[in-house]
This record gives sequence, structure tokens and C-alpha cells, in this order.
Amino acid sequence: MSTRRRGFAREDRLGELLREILADELARIDDDRLTFVTITGVEVDRDLAFADVYFSTVDLDAEVEAAAAGTLGRHRRRLQSAVGRQAHVRRVPALRFHPDEGMRAGARVEDILRSLREESGEAPEPPPESGGGDAAGR
Repeated sequence: MSTRRRGFAREDRLGELLREILADELARIDDDRLTFVTITGVEVDRDLAFADVYFSTVDLDAEVEAAAAGTLGRHRRRLQSAVGRQAHVRRVPALRFHPDEGMRAGARVEDILRSLREESGEAPEPPPESGGGDAAGR
């Protein structure tokens, strides 16, 4: 019998719920060190004992990320309490905080592409438009 239902494993569904709860609670915490911290994902292990919480910071600096991880750790009790109140699970997974390496890797790829364009003499790409038009510019 399959452990999947509706295309998502139980731990995947719980991970997404935890991401939403933690992001909401993070916005309520009055701590300037967490102002530019974003919860990017949560992975819950199969027995639901641990939840690895991935976050990013605006500048993707390793020192800032380490400080943010420490600050999130200091707020762990409050964040776990919010999960317990809102997730309606028998046992709240222990939260472990990690910088999202994918964000840093993406920024590194962007830097490499930008330097290659500059070396080849291409004009830099303009930033994407934030207007409500479609791909044809309408």
C-alpha cells in the first residue's frame, strides 16, 4: 500500500503547513535581527520527530545567516508553541534551523552570468518588469 495520498507524503504536507505557521509567527516576533529573514522551506522526517527549517536573509552573507540561525534558536520555544497551537499534531517536531544553501547557490549563478555578460561586452539585462502585463508586454 502506498504511503502517498493526493500526490504528497504526510511529511511533505506537514512541512508546508509548518512553513506557513513559522513564517506567520516570525512576522509577529519583535526582534530586529529577524526583520529580513524569510522561511523558505521545512522538511519533516518520516517519524515526524524533527523539522529542518530552511531560511534565507536578504544579503545571503554567511555571518548574517549564522547570527539569524542563533536568533531563531533563541525563539525556538515560541515558534514550537505556535506550531503546537496551530498544526493540531500529537507531537510537535523539534525545530532545527539551517540557511537555505539553494538561495546562495542561485545568487552565485547570477553573479557568474553577470560577469560573463560583462566580459563579452553584452549590455546587462534590465530587471524584470513588475507591471501586470503578460509576456507580450500588454
